[in-house]
Amino acid sequence: MKIFSQTVILFVLTSLFVPTTFAQSPGLTLPIWPDLAPGESSREPGTALPLRSTDQPIITRVENITQPTLDVFLAEKPNGTGIVILPGGGFKYVVPDLEGSEATTALNRIGISVFVLRYRTTPDAADKPWARPLQDSQRVIRTLRSQAKKWNLDPQKIGLLGFSAGGQVAAIHLTQTEPAYTPIDEIDKSSFRPDFAMLIYPWRIYDGATEDLISPIKVGKETPPTFLVHTHDDQSTALGAVMFYAHLKKQNISSELHVYQNGGHGYGVRSRPKSAIGTWQDRAIEWLELRELGRASE
Repeated sequence: MKIFSQTVILFVLTSLFVPTTFAQSPGLTLPIWPDLAPGESSREPGTALPLRSTDQPIITRVENITQPTLDVFLAEKPNGTGIVILPGGGFKYVVPDLEGSEATTALNRIGISVFVLRYRTTPDAADKPWARPLQDSQRVIRTLRSQAKKWNLDPQKIGLLGFSAGGQVAAIHLTQTEPAYTPIDEIDKSSFRPDFAMLIYPWRIYDGATEDLISPIKVGKETPPTFLVHTHDDQSTALGAVMFYAHLKKQNISSELHVYQNGGHGYGVRSRPKSAIGTWQDRAIEWLELRELGRASE
């Protein structure tokens, strides 16, 4: 009995120091292009960079991706809504856990199936680093819509969730009316237009020279409803999120904006000391439920 008691005490004490944020493992990982991605000459799923001891819980960074893949996280009780997550990483790498799989747990709980895109990365400076990720993002939306029955999805309830650099790609994707690549098969007959979106600390979408959004982002009447989050102290200025919301408001597109006092950048769904930023996902869940996009079916 004494040994049993000591074991229980050890388990409880250990549990107190286990990080509260866990990354789910995908049920399935799939390539999104049938052959080479547009303009590519190799099929590299990417290489994980060495972990940093300062990251607790750990943060995975994957670079040199030329073959984009999709990590699939299906809801146990799907309600038809699907969300494609575009992680951040400054375009040089992709962060599939902090800004990907860690966000899937709460979404799955309300019936939303989630698909984390490991889009193509750009090792060197590029004029349009968002161009190849945009192609990958459009391809995934088309894939999910064309295969909606396979994944128990409603083709009119497919959205985008973009973090940081992924938020920049998502913001561009939302406002595009023309495809970013030449169609290659039956999948590309489906629309690449998302039905809704969530932009979480979108990176560098504000152009200081024009005091407006960067030129690839052109909010119009067809831009879908969007939920936006930023912090006042983010070096990637919150003015981008504010401007995006202002354009949505001018078009009378029902949307929601949250600018938190502090929290910085790159928090994913994690909390930050002395900040309320860890509550943004609760606000997002409320927004999804009010729009009848979330809540597990009975």
